[in-house]
This record gives sequence, C-alpha cells and structure tokens, in this order.
Amino acid sequence: MRSVLLATVLTAVANLANAEAPRPPRPNHPIIGTWTLQVPGTDCEETYYMRKDGTTLVTSGAEVAQTVYEIADEPSAKGFYKSTDKLVKDNGKPDCSGEVMKVGEEVTNYIRFHPSGDMLIMCRDESLMACSGPLRRVPGQGV
Repeated sequence: MRSVLLATVLTAVANLANAEAPRPPRPNHPIIGTWTLQVPGTDCEETYYMRKDGTTLVTSGAEVAQTVYEIADEPSAKGFYKSTDKLVKDNGKPDCSGEVMKVGEEVTNYIRFHPSGDMLIMCRDESLMACSGPLRRVPGQGV
C-alpha cells in the first residue's frame, strides 16, 4: 500500500514538473491589472488580479484561487481576445455562485474590452449572446 501511495505522489510531482508554463501576455496587454465584478443579484464581488507572468489570483465569495492563463496578443476580426484559463490552486471554499471549483478545470473565454480600456466582458464565444460582466478595472492597477 505504501509503495502505491509513493508511486502516485511521484507521478503527480513528475506531471507538475512537466507541465508547460503559461505563455505570458505581451508586456502592455490590456488584460494586465486588477478587475472586479459585482455579481448580479448578490452582495458578492469577484476580483481578478491578472498578473504579467500569466497567472491570476481570484477571490470570489469565500474562494481564493490561482489560475494560469493565456490570452491572444491581438483581438480577432470580431474584436475578441481568445483566452484560456486553468485552475491550479483553490482553497476549496464556495465562490459567489456557491460552487466549489476543482483544480485542473480549464475554460476558454472570449474577452472584449470597452474602448476606454476600463471595462471588459467575458463571453462563451465570439458573440455578445452569452457574456458575463462588465468587469471594471481597479484604477491605478493597469498597464
């Protein structure tokens, strides 16, 4: 039994060591900074600290999580930046929606910025039909 546990731990460590680091966003990417979302119909707020190294610290309700993300350098012809986000750490507490996220979950979003650069929306595809937001930039926390 002990050897099975040791083998499992060693495999997990090896997988982490072989995990590809995120490709950081370009240095002046508009995503870099701190963004907040007041969750509709609640008193709950989410905060996204989008770091230059391609990692994000997220607080949502009682949840504190860390993700790795990649985002296109430029928007598509439709004006959206394709972004992938993978959860790598989580405190196991519920977020603003009451859900507990699982480490390893990955999501793709399409992000569109307001012309001011101070707001964004996250959409499931390159349309405005299924979006969350707006997220607002915390002043002084951008590029």
